[in-house]
Amino acid sequence: MVAEAPASSEKEEPMTNLYTDTRGRMDANVPFTEAVIKGLADGGGLFVPERIPRLSLEEICSLANLPYAQRAAVIYKKFQVDLPDAEIDRLMQAAYGSNFDSPDICPITSFDDGTHVLELWHGPTSAFKDMALQCLPLFFSASAAKLREEGKIDNTFLILVATSGDTGKAALEGFADKEGVRIGVLYPHGGVSDIQHKQMATQTGDNVMVWAVRGNFDDCQTGVKQTFADPAFAQRLLEEHGVALSSANSINWGRLLPQVVYYVSGYAQLAAAGKLETGAPIDVCVPTGNFGNILAAWYAKQMGTPIERLLCASNENRVLTDFINTGTYDIADRPFVLTPSPSMDILVSSNLERQLFELTGRNARAIEGWMEDLARDRKFRVDPQTFSKLRHDFASDSVNSVECLKAIKRVHDERGYLLDPHTAVAWEVAERLRGENPVLIASTAHWAKFGVNVYRALNGIEPGGDLPTEAACLTGCQLNRLIATQAGGAAIPAGLADLDDRPLRFTEVIEAGKPSIEQSTLGFLADDD
Repeated sequence: MVAEAPASSEKEEPMTNLYTDTRGRMDANVPFTEAVIKGLADGGGLFVPERIPRLSLEEICSLANLPYAQRAAVIYKKFQVDLPDAEIDRLMQAAYGSNFDSPDICPITSFDDGTHVLELWHGPTSAFKDMALQCLPLFFSASAAKLREEGKIDNTFLILVATSGDTGKAALEGFADKEGVRIGVLYPHGGVSDIQHKQMATQTGDNVMVWAVRGNFDDCQTGVKQTFADPAFAQRLLEEHGVALSSANSINWGRLLPQVVYYVSGYAQLAAAGKLETGAPIDVCVPTGNFGNILAAWYAKQMGTPIERLLCASNENRVLTDFINTGTYDIADRPFVLTPSPSMDILVSSNLERQLFELTGRNARAIEGWMEDLARDRKFRVDPQTFSKLRHDFASDSVNSVECLKAIKRVHDERGYLLDPHTAVAWEVAERLRGENPVLIASTAHWAKFGVNVYRALNGIEPGGDLPTEAACLTGCQLNRLIATQAGGAAIPAGLADLDDRPLRFTEVIEAGKPSIEQSTLGFLADDD
């Protein structure tokens, strides 16, 4: 068993929950603070906690009586994060305070007894990544301070982030001007929306850098992983700049744990609002690219949250749907498709490694073998036992671009609710795969981040189709105002409304691959020294 049973014996649990790695290459397990600072485990594996705490149904439902920051603090303490309880409370209050535009932080909109939308986009960058990246930088800084006091480190850090659009801005916003850390973000050139591009390119802060990369998201992510795995480069950074690399992508456990919180919290909210009978199961549907968001829901289930099925919603880059339905992960000769939901345009889903580690009973040898197969052959196949466990927890379907835009229009016409393209993919899959349980749909971004495709959807224009002249000449912000008018006065978050007025700071385009990333990184550090 991976999850712990509720404490019922006289034996006391250890005071610290250590972290192991998915490939079994580390000499010793490390506490939360070291796992967060390192980001990626030695040898390329991902950190996972030795123990997953178990909550009773009463404990889960009682969270609804607390403000969201305190709910998050409860979960972190259950994971035995090696920071003082009072500091955890303080950091969570700072993470989930006035920087969100709803006091509920992630409110739930219910449409009927069976359909509920968990709105994860009320943070400063209007995407679900804020739920983690308003939290991670604070815990990163606290962890670094603790390790410095203990004499374990004496360096500063460079956060390198590959993004398909939303993570980059959320990470920049979270780490901007944080002491002892610099951050560089890489995104696919031409592969993000106009709003996403301007959010990153206008970012303020003396410690930030943004590069566009010629290639797709997988090129960005692979290059960053290869850079992390280069010991000579790491040594050069330390010797020349006193800097160590770390990550804010969901490969960092400190990014994933805050996402676990909102699924536990979401169930408590539904029960408290009388939307379901306490203890009754729900299904959760997540628009999925890098597998971190849906993996967080799986961990919430292991903690005791009454989640029955996890519905994995893919777009036309349906590698995860094919894997869940066949047990074979195959990206050899698979085309990479640019879709209206760009944050899901991913073929290499990094967090799947954590999920398979858990489903195999934490078999690091199997994980290492499958990851070697993926690197060498661009595919791997899991064993029958692991596939059976996967199918027990997960179901999946994919939505093409035409269906995505049709879902946006249908839901707006029928419900008066405006979906972004990623949430539209999840809505459509939830409708197809729903059973008897209510479905909680993870809404990952505000529609105004993807105005061009929302406009296409509302006006019956096919994916990739030309906009009419009166719309084509508009900036992303101007187009959003037009959409808001068409949609009966739909609200636009303040952070997305004034991007046209902000100066572009970052316009550099670099080549894909480790050499270019390393050269650009050294240039950034040299300029900053």
